[in-house]
Amino acid sequence: MKSRSMSRRFFGLSALLLSVGATAACDNKGSEAPGKDAPAGSAAPGAGAGATPQGGAKSGAKLVTISREQQASWVRNFNPLLAEGSVRFPTLAGIYEPMIVYNTMKGEFQPWLATKYEWSDGNKKLTFTTRTEVKWSDGQPFSAKDVAFTFGLLKKFPATDLTGVWKIVESVEAKNDTTVEFVLKEPFVPGLSYIGHQPIVPEHKWKDVADPVTFTNENPVATGPFTEVKVFQNQVYELHKNPHYWQKGKPAVDGLRFPAYPGNDQANLALINGEVDWAGNFVPDIDKTYVSKDPQNNHYWFPLVGGTVTLYPNATKKPFDDIKVRKAISMAIDRAQIAKIAVNGYTVGADATGLDDAYARWRNEKAAAAGDWTTFDVAKANALLDEAGYAKGSDGIRAKDGKPLKFDINVVTGWSDWVRAVQITTQNLKAVGIEATLKTYDFSAFFEALQKGTFDMSMGWTNTEPTPFNFYRDLMSPEFVKPVGEVTARNWHRFGAKEAEPLFKQFQSATDPAEQKRIIDELQTIFVEKVPVIPLFKNPSWGEYSTKRFVGWPNKENPYAKLSPNNPPDYLIVLTEIKPK
Repeated sequence: MKSRSMSRRFFGLSALLLSVGATAACDNKGSEAPGKDAPAGSAAPGAGAGATPQGGAKSGAKLVTISREQQASWVRNFNPLLAEGSVRFPTLAGIYEPMIVYNTMKGEFQPWLATKYEWSDGNKKLTFTTRTEVKWSDGQPFSAKDVAFTFGLLKKFPATDLTGVWKIVESVEAKNDTTVEFVLKEPFVPGLSYIGHQPIVPEHKWKDVADPVTFTNENPVATGPFTEVKVFQNQVYELHKNPHYWQKGKPAVDGLRFPAYPGNDQANLALINGEVDWAGNFVPDIDKTYVSKDPQNNHYWFPLVGGTVTLYPNATKKPFDDIKVRKAISMAIDRAQIAKIAVNGYTVGADATGLDDAYARWRNEKAAAAGDWTTFDVAKANALLDEAGYAKGSDGIRAKDGKPLKFDINVVTGWSDWVRAVQITTQNLKAVGIEATLKTYDFSAFFEALQKGTFDMSMGWTNTEPTPFNFYRDLMSPEFVKPVGEVTARNWHRFGAKEAEPLFKQFQSATDPAEQKRIIDELQTIFVEKVPVIPLFKNPSWGEYSTKRFVGWPNKENPYAKLSPNNPPDYLIVLTEIKPK
């Protein structure tokens, strides 16, 4: 599922509240500017369902809180042509919508704004049939012409083409109101998710936007279930349902409310106190701290399909251009300790293929076994560093040509599991003579450095896709290696494996499952040999929910979609399925 989410894509924590029925805050007409005091009738940040809003009536069971994106304050931006970390939830899949949604748990594409798609002309032509019943939130009809217009914007303003659609597409044309045709430069079957997951914008509103790159789109007109911005302040914002939503009877909730939480601790406290009904948080000792508080209603589901938490060594900087150093760093890390202590035993260490459980059927066990560099082995790590010419000094720190082996590891402030993982990593590296320093940043600064390649080493996630093709292409295709300072949605570490390019080309036109598997097997072998990044552990798809006020959540017994609110467009399915109890 190549989408624009960083997804990929775990985005920390915030709080989102869905309201079913009138809340006290509904008395506010229009939206408030960021930074203003909360108007009478709006709940204070952190006030949960059942809390009494300031000056308002008790809201009772009318609010569902979703803890998702960690931010100390909100910036009003609902531009779906920007990366997810730059815009407010659920801009990409909830305010705006794509033509199709890849359902990770079912392993299939679901129709959304399009009812069907079809490949033709040797897989060089992709045709979508769009729905006739869809309207924009201002009541104007949606059509295939809006789809063609959206992709025209991506072409005119390349900074918005975050997945590189126009590198594979030759032309886009709306043949009529319900048919849009994409002609590709060459066969590219994996491009289905690139194209199909693009959020679609209305031509009648965006044709007059001078610069879609800087446009903040404060009052969106969209097709999604939640489009009406009723309140927006730096500490809380509120969205209400689309009055013209095309799915009859959906959404079953009236709106979304988002207080800002600055970190895991504050968000988890709200969850534990019963103020949060849907979360995508890392919660330590969850059975004791959360489930035991209300065993009948408090639940969680953490399938290991959330991508792979990964260390990104910047290939443009020394010593990370040396494969021996990358391998040594990896072998010095105790993944079992990280999984047990940092991630509370909810996961396992990654193997050298980097694949999570969503790709279990694709894993090349031979390649995984050959990747001994994910095995904790201090002796081999020291030997590799010796071979690389880094000798230990009197202070215990290795150096080469007078330059000590020192670097920073970036992580997001408040992402407590990741912070602990880096703390363990720095301790592990010190044991082999490497001085690594943990550097914490708020999400915006962290993500900007990641996209621009202005870091030494950084924690990060990997994208979840229908096949490992996009996973490996994102991590080692020379095509996506951008200069440092230039924003890129992929290959943040600026690493290119030329040997992989022919295989990427082969997969682009492959439709036979056996042929696809053969190609992915070879890509895994190259990945294991080249060590472009350092996989740490399989990221759980974090999901907690309460059935006290709302039902219909996906879970292990009913895995109709990912439970986590962290991964677009999967969470769009959940937003349209949950119901008041």
